[in-house]
Amino acid sequence: MIKQYLSYALGAFGHDAFYATLNTYFAIFVTSALFVGKGAAAEAGIVTTMVVVIRLIEIAFDPMIGGMVDNTNTKVGKFKPWILAGAIVSSVGIILMFSSLFGLADSNTSIYFLVFGIVFVIMDIFYSFKDIAFWSMLPALSVDSKTRNKFGTIGRFGSTLGSQGVIMVITPLVVFFSQTFSGSHGDTQTRAGWLGFAIVIGSVSLLGALATYFGTKEQTSLIRENTEQTRFRDVFKVIGENDQLMWLAFSYLLFALSYVVTNSLLIYYFRYVIGNAGAYTLVGAITAVLGILSVPLFPAIVSKITRKGVYIGGIAMMLIGYVLFMLSGTNTVMVYIADAIFFFPYPMIFLAALMTITDSVEYGQYKNGTRNESVTLSVRPLIDKLAGAFSTGIVVFAAVHSGMTGNTKPSDITAHGMFIFHSFMFYMPMILLVVAALIYQFKITLSEKKHAEIVRELEKKLETEKDEETAEAK
Repeated sequence: MIKQYLSYALGAFGHDAFYATLNTYFAIFVTSALFVGKGAAAEAGIVTTMVVVIRLIEIAFDPMIGGMVDNTNTKVGKFKPWILAGAIVSSVGIILMFSSLFGLADSNTSIYFLVFGIVFVIMDIFYSFKDIAFWSMLPALSVDSKTRNKFGTIGRFGSTLGSQGVIMVITPLVVFFSQTFSGSHGDTQTRAGWLGFAIVIGSVSLLGALATYFGTKEQTSLIRENTEQTRFRDVFKVIGENDQLMWLAFSYLLFALSYVVTNSLLIYYFRYVIGNAGAYTLVGAITAVLGILSVPLFPAIVSKITRKGVYIGGIAMMLIGYVLFMLSGTNTVMVYIADAIFFFPYPMIFLAALMTITDSVEYGQYKNGTRNESVTLSVRPLIDKLAGAFSTGIVVFAAVHSGMTGNTKPSDITAHGMFIFHSFMFYMPMILLVVAALIYQFKITLSEKKHAEIVRELEKKLETEKDEETAEAK
């Protein structure tokens, strides 16, 4: 069992390192290294718009991707083939994204936009297969809530280290590769530096996928056998009829969007408000340590105050972090403290949402009569990608309209520009978090106790049906 926990954690580590790079740092690469000089803002806007539009269109196909995964049947299970194939293609894709596409960004921007669109579509589709297969494997590893909590916790532990580890290494790696490949000096960050960084992240993602592929095993049970082939025309029906899944999805979307926007703008805060981009590296170290402390606490805390208490209480703590952010100004130490309070509950809120979505598999099975693991679990990656797509557009819009692009100095930012920046980094996310908490409080009824009752009822029902079929056969 330890081997499976470790293998799943390593897969999550590489997966979230990839996710953080794609959703947080691609916008920075576009605005600070890929396009510079005259017309840079417009070109960055085109790329950003393409990312948002493509993702919004592709997101509509995620439940169908979940259906394809559910309908897969191979000797190694239905999840692993997609995890491995998705990792290989998406790793190549992210390396191409963090490049000028063989100089096209300089020589012919029109062709660059065309090729970029093709690369991004292919990358995003295969990333979706991997994302959905990886996280929808969770209910297949066990139907027991306590064991699921352990897999979810160790998975989140790995993903937290992966996403926060990127914060620690991004500046040193980009600078190192810039000096190695471009001969730059000091803290200068070049395209070649970003490309080297992307190669590292792509490799880490692939290695993590290989660990999950060879180190985990799906469990068989009477409940999991109650599965039928999912028709594509039914995938949205499966989701729509699961009211608990729908309400959780709405709440989690608002939460995820709030977090990703603020987290993505934080590097801009250090570069253009504080004026010390290098100080951002310590944020990764702080949040990585907090993640190491926060994630293992989840099983103990959730057993005392339930998932609802973790979700709503965690959001309240994040709001306190926002208030401290707004009071910090250019005080670096205060920003570190604010970010620590803001980040600490995040992994546990994620786990509370993930466990609720996972338990909604049996809820949907009990309500509708059939089990749909990947279709149900596709909702969580769908929401994260939706939040990532919107946040990419929001971050670039906020950066451009705040004047935080290129080599702009903190003293160049106007009061109006700072207000715009604060509105997107603090005010809007705070409102969304409050709404997310209210939805969870009043609309989510699928508690741990309720799920245990559903599992018992399902097992009793399926055992009775099996006994009846056996008796008829005789």
